[in-house]
Amino acid sequence: MATCPPYPTYPARPGPAAPLPRAHWWQRAWVRYGALITLLAISGLVILALVREQTGTQGFLVGLGLAVLPVPLLVAAFRWLDRVDPGPWRNLVFCFAWGACAAALIAIVANSFATRWIATATADPASADTLGTTVIAPVVEESAKAAAVLLVFLFRRRDFTGVVDGVVFAGVTATGFAFTENILYLGTAFGTDQLTGGSGIASVTAATFFVRVVMSPFAHPLFTVLTGIGFGVAALRTGHRGPVRALLPLAGLLLAMGMHALWNGSASFGEYGFFAVYAAFMVPSFGLLTWLVIWTRQRELRTVRAELPAYVAAGWLAPAEPFALGSMRARRIARQQARRHAGKEAARAVTQYEACATSLAFLRQRGRRGRAGADFAVRERQLLDALWDRREAARPALDHAARATAPPWVYPYGSPAPHGAFAPPGLYGPPAAHVPHEVPYGFHAAQQGAYGPPGGARGPYGTPHPALHPAPHPTPYPPGPPAPGPPYRP
Repeated sequence: MATCPPYPTYPARPGPAAPLPRAHWWQRAWVRYGALITLLAISGLVILALVREQTGTQGFLVGLGLAVLPVPLLVAAFRWLDRVDPGPWRNLVFCFAWGACAAALIAIVANSFATRWIATATADPASADTLGTTVIAPVVEESAKAAAVLLVFLFRRRDFTGVVDGVVFAGVTATGFAFTENILYLGTAFGTDQLTGGSGIASVTAATFFVRVVMSPFAHPLFTVLTGIGFGVAALRTGHRGPVRALLPLAGLLLAMGMHALWNGSASFGEYGFFAVYAAFMVPSFGLLTWLVIWTRQRELRTVRAELPAYVAAGWLAPAEPFALGSMRARRIARQQARRHAGKEAARAVTQYEACATSLAFLRQRGRRGRAGADFAVRERQLLDALWDRREAARPALDHAARATAPPWVYPYGSPAPHGAFAPPGLYGPPAAHVPHEVPYGFHAAQQGAYGPPGGARGPYGTPHPALHPAPHPTPYPPGPPAPGPPYRP
């Protein structure tokens, strides 16, 4: 699609609008939200009753207290991975609730039914338990968890843009599932200790806690993340139609089932089978996936730095912003600067500005590759409007962050460097002719307005000087370069 800086066009003055067809009651948003919340609430109550019946009240409380310990760390880790382009919290809440309630209920009911059916059909309960653990459980549990990722992929497509999003949604879903499963296992272990008199480090509860919470809190997230990667790659192939794109999530799901089956079957590989599988497969797989996700996150930051300069040329962003928005350290400094000097509201505005700018960069990348949807122009204009509304709080903070984090040899192009040298080409673009220092970032007033708002006098970020040009937005496709005006003097 777009191969040049996107200048959003203003829509034509609308005529009398035709009345929209009235949506059926089941198509209304509040009906769908209500049905989903009701489903999750009923699933939560049922799973609560089942776990409490199996572990007892005291065992349930002990299991709950121990199982909740790794949850904040895992959720914080996945949220940290999503800091480049953070999605709304409601998606993560849904994923966690689905994993803890709906997926756990499906797994308990389906696993119990399948194991009993196999035991009855084969008259061999021991083999039925082994088959249920190594074959039935991985298929049922990974399918139940993958349903949450599929729902987000289908109904929150705007928030599902790549591999990192798939990893985050899948990981949070699996964290919720592991939370409920750990309550069941730890509560059952506590009940066993109550019957046998075990206590301390030698107790079954301590051993279960060590294996499930200390050694392998990432086990379920690791399995389901493979499914999330499949959905993430499919999300990147928006412009491609056909069976290949549809098979990517299925391939990830099959890999998740295979690794889950290997993990569950490790206990049957001998006395040291569990530790061998843990050392040979789980730890390397965890390290490889961690590296992959962090590399993908760095690639997203490079995309931000590469795509946003087009909007600098169009007058929507300040010259220093692509560099600042492409660095997590600079983003953090910008938020801290805004909070320190303007309060929490300004820091929130900077956070929203960063998120909108990142989404804009990803949208433009998809547009250049021909993978953007039909709502490309509408979505672009929404993001640009959101940036413009928050520029007063965000631009000074991002300017400070860019200056605080830029390498010592990099200067805004056109500004004089020490000892009379000129700034080399680099983060801010090609070098320009020397201009007076009072013009911010080395631009003449005419150069600042060449692609953005028409007019002579300019503000400190290439925007119209508020005293002379109070227009709310830059105009797309200006008729020509504006007449030179006096340089801005702070």
